[in-house]
Amino acid sequence: MANNATSAGEGKPSQFEGKFPVCPVLISGGTAGELTTKTEATAAFHGLVGANPVMQLLFRRIEAVAATRSTVLIVGESGTGKELVARAIHQCGARRGPFIAFNCAAIPRDLVESELFGHCRGAFSGANTDHPGLLRAAHGGTVFLDEITEMSPDLQAKLLRAIQERAVRPVGSTHEIPLDLRLVASTNRDPAEVARTGQLRADLYYRLQVNVLEIAPLRKRADDIPALVQHFLTLLNARNEGARFLEGADAEALAALQAHDWPGNVRELANTIESAFTFGTSATITLDDLPARIVNAWRAAPHAISSAIVVHEEEPPAEAAALAEPGSYAEFEREVIAKALARTGGNKVQAARLLKISRKKLYARIERYGLSIHNAAQKMIPVSNRSDLAWS
Repeated sequence: MANNATSAGEGKPSQFEGKFPVCPVLISGGTAGELTTKTEATAAFHGLVGANPVMQLLFRRIEAVAATRSTVLIVGESGTGKELVARAIHQCGARRGPFIAFNCAAIPRDLVESELFGHCRGAFSGANTDHPGLLRAAHGGTVFLDEITEMSPDLQAKLLRAIQERAVRPVGSTHEIPLDLRLVASTNRDPAEVARTGQLRADLYYRLQVNVLEIAPLRKRADDIPALVQHFLTLLNARNEGARFLEGADAEALAALQAHDWPGNVRELANTIESAFTFGTSATITLDDLPARIVNAWRAAPHAISSAIVVHEEEPPAEAAALAEPGSYAEFEREVIAKALARTGGNKVQAARLLKISRKKLYARIERYGLSIHNAAQKMIPVSNRSDLAWS
């Protein structure tokens, strides 16, 4: 049973353990690795990574709730990083006791009561010694109850009383013992809906909903993927102690990663990056290093040419054409502009509209990269009514 609870004082969490319109990656120059390193530096928050406005709001709300003693309910899909949010609350707060995490779905329900509330010796068969329980073990700290809707209704009632009275009565005891802790709970379901169906007691729900923190799924903050990729690579590089080192991911790989819907959220992304790190052969992650399901879906999408980048209105550096080496940003931008011209039959007005940049800027890039309108037109691709090449 002890394996289902972790304490900040007893061990470290896994490297990758928990993590709005979709925004594109902003590539304004340099390599993807350089960009994401800069992004990560401004996006890290107690193990969480996110520069997207929804994440920045979450960080501010974490700091606000950490300044109180109130209970907290964290709502988010599986893999979004609910435990990381709970740890951030603990780290931001003034409490210096242990952080203990307990997964309510990880052990049989008939053992949860003893594990949480403790028991006295002889309370039941096999209870050969007193057991304080995790609530008492977290004195002065924080208890995180993951997937609280998996707890039986009768134990939810006992938990509610412990929260309200700040005291706990161990199994087999007639006396209550004072508690001094913060309770943080989580669920991957709609709390209002599970309260309506009875999976979450209404009275406990009303107690927890005072402070609700919602974590956006990764598909709704795809602009954070470059920073997350670099964050995971930093961890992997450090863990491998120089045996293998990856600088980042190239532009096409980032585009494919951003186009994926990530049903497993940040946890799935972390596993994908670790796999690419293990089996890749180059200094950066490329399309060849990613799972076929991600790459094939991206290549089949009509907007695959440029859906994951933004062309800024600023002029590219004067030496851009000279730097257009294979795998560089300049080379990738040159290729995308060439494809836009080919798709529009060399019509620069339509190409600029598809790329969502001004004609003046497009003309400058055509000249800068030495593109031939005649050659591009020979590779004509029918123009649809959709902005398949929208760089927004």
